[in-house]
Amino acid sequence: MVRPAGYEGQSLPVAFWIHGGGYVMGGATDRRYNLSFIVQNSVEIGKPIIAVSAAYRLSGWGFLDSQEIRDAGVTNIGMHDQRAALYWVQENIAAFGGDPSKVTIWGESAGAGSVGIHLIAYGGRDDSLFSGAICESGNSILLGIENYDVSDGQAIYQNITDATGCSNTSDTLACLRTVDFETLNAALNVTPSYGFYPYEDGTLIQGSQYDQLNQGNFIKVPLLSGANTDEGSAFGPRGINNDTAFETFLTNTGGKLPLNETTVSILEAVYPNLPAVSDVLYSIPLSFTFNTTYGTQYRRAVAFGGDFAFHAARRLQCESWSAQNVSAYCYRFNAVAYPLTEFIGATHFQEVAFVFNNLEGLGYAVNPFLGQPQTYPDLSELMSRMWASFVHDGDPNGHGLSGYEDWPAYDTIAGGGVGVDYFFDANTTSRPEADSWRAEGIAYLNRLWKDVYGR
Repeated sequence: MVRPAGYEGQSLPVAFWIHGGGYVMGGATDRRYNLSFIVQNSVEIGKPIIAVSAAYRLSGWGFLDSQEIRDAGVTNIGMHDQRAALYWVQENIAAFGGDPSKVTIWGESAGAGSVGIHLIAYGGRDDSLFSGAICESGNSILLGIENYDVSDGQAIYQNITDATGCSNTSDTLACLRTVDFETLNAALNVTPSYGFYPYEDGTLIQGSQYDQLNQGNFIKVPLLSGANTDEGSAFGPRGINNDTAFETFLTNTGGKLPLNETTVSILEAVYPNLPAVSDVLYSIPLSFTFNTTYGTQYRRAVAFGGDFAFHAARRLQCESWSAQNVSAYCYRFNAVAYPLTEFIGATHFQEVAFVFNNLEGLGYAVNPFLGQPQTYPDLSELMSRMWASFVHDGDPNGHGLSGYEDWPAYDTIAGGGVGVDYFFDANTTSRPEADSWRAEGIAYLNRLWKDVYGR
């Protein structure tokens, strides 16, 4: 917890940080998540906040699944750890000068996915645990769990019971609870990390996330949500050198998405092998040809990969808030941090140093701001102040910096079906933009979520 000095007797808004790491790694003590700088920025703009970070159980310790786990009622315990921390804040934050009625939950990647789950938890039931939400590269659509069946986790559970000598006992879960830490941890560590994530359990995550967003069954609090232009360079494939390879990638992607011949054909059409398909890959001429290691169809692959993993569902979430007349402030982050190359671009996680105003690069092997022009720390100051203002007011404006246009709330009605997001860049002035880039591909992906995940 970080709180500013000199505000004794006042009740300050609270930022509740949930770290990412794919639900298998990361921690609240990671120096990259030092909350001191954003708290300081909040003081400087006259909108002081308190910031809290929470630990939660990861990997199989927090996200093991099987019928035995379901029967015992201990599915998604990592998520329940987060909710227990939110209840702790409600019960105790006033003693530290915080206002329990003004708590903004905030996360990145798996942390943002966690925020997305809390927004739709228990069918969208509002337990008054928070009054605002920030999602950085994550949202309420968690790909792969909508059509998940408990049998998918059973094999993983079986492997763990085999490795710990519990598989032949009458109560395998009771046996696992007696296994010493080192043995159980070793068994979990040799299990593929993709086996551990939140599951649709019928209670916390009740059903179709798509339907909940579409029907307005979510907690209606102000939202700040966005993603980075080049998410696909982290989540898309390399080595896609021809149409056949791209088609194979599409066929094999998406977990339980039933990508048949028709849907693959449409995706190939809306993500063509043309330079104009993508405005990703910062500062590289559209005529540039990548080598076969990256893949001669690299732009195409990362455009689809980023949209599939983040951008499409992010747009859907913002549209859902707008449809319910709830304030949403949406963004696209486009700055390339040091030492990343232009081939990687503004990829996953890179906005974190800017939002946290971590100009010293604490916790990084190399400072993301090293050798960068003054426009980079300027962008960080803008973003950090906007985030602090949102925590304080539910609105990112009023940050005290001149020369920037206001960040408008996402409004598809006023925009004729197209909302406006905020474009963050360090080589041009950050500004509002129409949220219409890669419109055809993203629109089709969101129709797929409806067809596959709607019920």
